[in-house]
Amino acid sequence: MVSGSNNHRRRDLLRGAGALGATGIASLAGCIGDPDEADGEDEDFDTVQFGVLEPFTGDFAELAEERNQGERLAIEHVNESDEYDFEIEFEEYDTQLNAEDGVQAANQAIERDEAGFLTGAISSSVALAINEVALDNEVIYTPGAADVSITGSNCNEYVFRFETSTAQIAEVMSQWTADELGGRIMYSIADYAYGHSVKEEFENRMQELTDDYEDVETVEPDAGAEDFEAFITQLMDSADDADALVVGATGGHLIRFLSQAHGRGLHDEIPIVTTTASFAVVRGGAGEAAYDVYSGTRYVPDVDTGTNPEFVEAYEDEYGAPPDNFSRVGYGSITMVAEAIQEAGSRNPATVRETLSGMTFESIFGDVEIRECDQQAMNPVWMGQNVEPDDGDVAAVDLLAELDGEGAAPDCDDTGCEL
Repeated sequence: MVSGSNNHRRRDLLRGAGALGATGIASLAGCIGDPDEADGEDEDFDTVQFGVLEPFTGDFAELAEERNQGERLAIEHVNESDEYDFEIEFEEYDTQLNAEDGVQAANQAIERDEAGFLTGAISSSVALAINEVALDNEVIYTPGAADVSITGSNCNEYVFRFETSTAQIAEVMSQWTADELGGRIMYSIADYAYGHSVKEEFENRMQELTDDYEDVETVEPDAGAEDFEAFITQLMDSADDADALVVGATGGHLIRFLSQAHGRGLHDEIPIVTTTASFAVVRGGAGEAAYDVYSGTRYVPDVDTGTNPEFVEAYEDEYGAPPDNFSRVGYGSITMVAEAIQEAGSRNPATVRETLSGMTFESIFGDVEIRECDQQAMNPVWMGQNVEPDDGDVAAVDLLAELDGEGAAPDCDDTGCEL
């Protein structure tokens, strides 16, 4: 599937005596890439080593597979294209859904396989931990998670994000909710970094947009919760006093919540607004329980922007199904870094970092800037509604509103990022 003499899949579970400790690796700063490049002198190179870090097992496994397919397609395109003077070689590691496994995976990619470029990790908690590994070892990291602090208060000079942040999604969600539904809000927030980020970002914007904002009720199920009965009862008891329910969760957690809420009739009591119900995995897993749910939307395959039509055609040819959000994140994260490596004429992460920061590159969304102040991609965002499809059971997505990259991004002074 992926060209290149040494490219192959290896999903290391990173357990047992052979796995590196989560914090025991010595810093390899300045040692990634050719030794001759460590002092800034660039030499000819034929290959660049990537570490692909994804939660191949656990609640986000389907999202990880989707993202990985985008990554592999991007690597194939780079390796087969005459536009690049190098090929990408890579190894894959299972981060699962905890920071310790994520750190072990990142350390192993750097120490054992000499990766100068890391990508992946859909869990925000895991991505935040890998942020620190990237900084300590001076390697480029492109996360797949959306928590604002990744390119905000926990940003660093080696982290660049093509994934759309929670702040960008919250901007379109809050504007649409304030205009169409009202300001009295209930929340169901998965109790980890991403869930709390959703509430903080959405609430901050609602307080600015409407004078009648009120936090009517907030429940915080565990990230891996299976039974939402008590939480749904609590929300139903308060539904008459609220205009909308905002759900900050994704993957299996969101599928289980929507399914159980639908069974209890919560959908009939109050509009449900989410950050990720537009994802194909969620729509497929929730079935009819996803109908009529609103969602901030990062991507759908029929958007007519940039190189997206070509991307969709290539993805469908390769995998027999259309791409979804994490497919485009995996694809865009790899191509973004490949463009910077080619432009820099170097595989030294310190040199590539200087090129990436502030760079504009052609993407599926058109020309997208990697903003210098926080190294976040300035992506457009949409507000969508899941609707009953003409065929089959999986909800379709109707796009209701759009914000461009400038309109969705928070001001640099408000990000908390200091570079």
